[in-house]
Amino acid sequence: MNIPQTSFPRVVIIGGGFAGLAAAKGLEKQELQVVLIDKHNYHTFQPLLYQVATGGLEPDSIAFPLRKRFNDVDNFYFRLAEVVQINPEKNLVETSIGDLEYDELIIATGSTTNFFGNTNIQKYAMEMKSVPQSLNIRSLILENFEEALLTSNFEERNALMNFVIVGGGPTGVELAGALAEMKKGILPKDYPDLDIRQMQINLIQSSGEILKGMSAKASEKAEDFLIDLGVNVWKNLRVLDYDGKTVTTNGVDHFKAETVIWAAGVKGQTIEGLNAECVIERAARIKVDEYNKVLNYDNVYAVGDVACMSSEKTPYGHPMMAQPAIQQGKLVAKNILGKLFNKKQKPFVYNDKGSMATIGRNKAVVDLPKWKFQGIFAWFVWMFVHLFSLIGFRNKAIVFLNWVYNYIRFDRETRLIIRPYKKKNKYSFREQL
Repeated sequence: MNIPQTSFPRVVIIGGGFAGLAAAKGLEKQELQVVLIDKHNYHTFQPLLYQVATGGLEPDSIAFPLRKRFNDVDNFYFRLAEVVQINPEKNLVETSIGDLEYDELIIATGSTTNFFGNTNIQKYAMEMKSVPQSLNIRSLILENFEEALLTSNFEERNALMNFVIVGGGPTGVELAGALAEMKKGILPKDYPDLDIRQMQINLIQSSGEILKGMSAKASEKAEDFLIDLGVNVWKNLRVLDYDGKTVTTNGVDHFKAETVIWAAGVKGQTIEGLNAECVIERAARIKVDEYNKVLNYDNVYAVGDVACMSSEKTPYGHPMMAQPAIQQGKLVAKNILGKLFNKKQKPFVYNDKGSMATIGRNKAVVDLPKWKFQGIFAWFVWMFVHLFSLIGFRNKAIVFLNWVYNYIRFDRETRLIIRPYKKKNKYSFREQL
């Protein structure tokens, strides 16, 4: 891997997401050699992926080069690679470009989509956990409308204009709201020869409320916002199967749809090499103690979505969101420094700063520890928090200007098919001509 030998302890971080980046920032400019490994050379601001998928933002405005973040930091190295497995007995990380020894290891691999073992849904549904996946969704949405123009079959046209989003969490709610705004103000102009009123946006939630982790008021208000925008909200309905054409549920309602976006669950992205008792198989998360140490390992840590710190207060671990990941990454960096330089380590205590979701223009819900509010003020708070959290002045400026332009013009100008997406169950419409 061409990492120079040094007398400093070597800390290897796997993953450049929220947790890995926070840990790397906490270890910079210390008497350490820090090596960050990721299969992408950029950090993705995942909360805004849905805006890339719906043409509101270009992907480079929510991604930031990892090398640029640390290009003025001594003793820091980044390697573009995929980790194959770790060998804790030899303190070794095995990657696609070679092996690397470590003194301390931080696993911050994040999460991936959880299809709960349904292979058909995994094959035919769209997922949205990365920039390429968001671009695939953007291309597919636009390709569907282009194809709808070419068919005279009423049922086929409706299926192409029928969108099913599975999962009523923040991702599903925000995506449904963005699609509804496209239907209201953008698609009728782009496709005047299509009856866009026939477009259906269905949000399916298996439980009796959307935004389940938020307050009852936020859930109720978000549902009202969605219904006002024309979204069909289906509660207490569970998707059982999808064959690329028909969504089968546990009720009497089934859906003919060419596009199904799965936002119904996530699981940790674990790495081979740890003892089996360290991994919770159901959620694919790594068991850690109160210091984020992997159980039975003294120099291996797991942080963020992949880590499960079980306690009486959090029996299933902390929420798989950005804030717990960032806070764990920061604390692990401090504890590693404390361990290496004989300072006292601190247990992790999650500071819940609240949660929020936006449903559309002037519509958002915010739950803070002592204050809960909805509507236009919540929408401005949501925008401010997300702008502030982006990395890099350029990204902040581009996103802000895009939002201002979109708000004034009621437009999303990045609705581009840069790379056509070919569905697994059929040829693209161009190949059928």
